Amino acid sequence: MTTEQTALTESESGGQALATTADPSLSLSSKKLAGSDNCLNCGTGLKGPFCYFCGQPDRNFMRFFPVLLRDMMEDLLDLDSRFIRTMKPLLFKPGRLTRDYMEGRRFRYAPPMRLYIFSSIVFFLLAALLSSNSISIGSNSVGNDVSIQLDEPQVKQQEIEDALNNLPPDVREKVDVDKILNGIGEQKPDDAGFKLDDIQFNDEPWNRETNPVDVVWFPDWLNDRINDEVEGSPHKAEQINENPNLIIDKVFDILPATMFVLLPVVALIFKFWYLFAKRFYIEHLIFSLHNHAFLFVSLTLILLANLAESRFGGHGYTTAATVMGWAVIIISTWIPIYMLISLRVVYRQNWFMTTGKFIVIGLSYLTLLGLVTTGVAIASFVLL
Repeated sequence: MTTEQTALTESESGGQALATTADPSLSLSSKKLAGSDNCLNCGTGLKGPFCYFCGQPDRNFMRFFPVLLRDMMEDLLDLDSRFIRTMKPLLFKPGRLTRDYMEGRRFRYAPPMRLYIFSSIVFFLLAALLSSNSISIGSNSVGNDVSIQLDEPQVKQQEIEDALNNLPPDVREKVDVDKILNGIGEQKPDDAGFKLDDIQFNDEPWNRETNPVDVVWFPDWLNDRINDEVEGSPHKAEQINENPNLIIDKVFDILPATMFVLLPVVALIFKFWYLFAKRFYIEHLIFSLHNHAFLFVSLTLILLANLAESRFGGHGYTTAATVMGWAVIIISTWIPIYMLISLRVVYRQNWFMTTGKFIVIGLSYLTLLGLVTTGVAIASFVLL
């Protein structure tokens, strides 16, 4: 066994007794224990850090507050040895976490739900921060030129002037201010932009009075809401055109919760394709939590590698940029391989069956993800 060492020792009466030596790293640290002989809750004699009768841990809370605060943060974020111990199988041993959890080896690893929440928060937070960078200023190591990149198609001239005025004097001297401002001034909104006449209903232009949206099987309040959204859509489209971050921020407000709600549906997909595997639904859910946690961690690493590649390339460190580019390729290739191997490890079917189910489950998941993404985009536009 990996968690404990067992040996058969001869007893004084000539029989055999099982001697077990537990691994202390898989339990509570001795520094956190009160050292009580009996459980302080129910009075049962203790034989370890937890009471076997009521389950209360023998923890000592009468310590200096900074120490207790550190322990509380460790418990909240699980950034202790369990978290470090979880990362290796999560990233490099497909299906290992789920198999160990199902076989009872749980305390050594971070709980599946906490692992999912932590990894998803880090990914969505990083993605939101990177997507909000509309203006970036970088230097060219080959020369002394300074480049200014404008990611938004329509940028307010006053905002650019303010940004240029805040540049350090030595940097501002290297920037062709007149050229940049003239380029911004030449940007004109599209006169043939999105209009109500572009919306067709019953093969005719939409009109709230003469040709509104009126679906027979929809209740009146829903038809009214749809017409309200149609009427306000040109104004929203204009707002998004001026500031794309409005829709991006709204997407990142909705998408994390949507992905969390999607988890039980993904577990149902596994339950359907492994209907005769004689596994409980909760086992499929745990597998989904672990694989999504791996996916979020991998995507976070890809975002960081892409960011590092652009930074290194912008400063002339071509070798480092190439390494980061290869890291993105390796991680992107490892993701589908990991998913395939994890199916094989957890459900223990032959490679032919596993590969076939991997394909159909992957197509089902991508279809579901596409529908969810479309729904999130529509909901973000409606809630704007």
